[in-house]
Amino acid sequence: MRILIIGTVKFSEIVFLELISMGANVVGVCTSKEPEINSDHVNLKAVADKHKVACLETQDVNDQKSLHWIRKRQPSVIFCFGWSKKIGQNILGIPTIGVIGFHPAMLPINRGRHPIIWALVLGLSETASTFFFMDEGFDSGDILSQSLVPIKRTDDAGILYQRICETAVDQIREFVPRLASGTFSRTKQNESLANSWRKRSFLDGEIDWRMSADSIYDLVRALSKPYVGAHFSFHGDIVKVWSVMVEKGISRNIEPGKVLDVCEGKILVKAGIHAVWLTSISPEISIKPGIYI
Repeated sequence: MRILIIGTVKFSEIVFLELISMGANVVGVCTSKEPEINSDHVNLKAVADKHKVACLETQDVNDQKSLHWIRKRQPSVIFCFGWSKKIGQNILGIPTIGVIGFHPAMLPINRGRHPIIWALVLGLSETASTFFFMDEGFDSGDILSQSLVPIKRTDDAGILYQRICETAVDQIREFVPRLASGTFSRTKQNESLANSWRKRSFLDGEIDWRMSADSIYDLVRALSKPYVGAHFSFHGDIVKVWSVMVEKGISRNIEPGKVLDVCEGKILVKAGIHAVWLTSISPEISIKPGIYI
């Protein structure tokens, strides 16, 4: 089975290395030099060169040059993981088995953008690692493999990202041999269960101190590294918040956004319900109790 990989994020690299370790026949890699919207961008060329796999760096896999290059590799299957632009019908029709995509959610539930971020922002207790056959829709093709991934209350984006990757690697070890032997199965998605998450904006990452402390906690952990960080404005400057702790038992008779305490570099801020300790921010700010932020 001839495998071609399209990808430009950390997960793409993890899959690529796993396929190499399995002795899979990877005949080509399409990647990009520069990130467009992915904060976990990885250029796969260095790994491809190390393992002597043909590599094409492109910003558009759907252009004629890229299509020609992909066709020359004669892939049986294409793995497309972490490519921000839609894959065109011309590519979908190239491999004999199909183009397989990946979505870290329990498809058909929670299709769309930023699934790891939204799962944490919304305080979900579980998500999934899903491989599916790509079609002309968005995350709507037949499911090849799906595995539940629990979300712990202490998880941030980095921890959840890693757990999803570990789950996905186990799935790859199981289904790649079935793809090669033709013993895989396809499960159609139930459209009646489908919903789609929207693309997040910069404003979605802004902390509103009128939110509950738990909601602020969820927002901060959702946008922690490898993502861009939650933020608030202080004297006209953007301050990134990387971690917080919830402090309960705070009187409701205090306005949101008031600094209640400053201790060893940590700042206690009143939220709509309870309060939060800002335990990791950048840049650090000089502030005293009684100030509003």
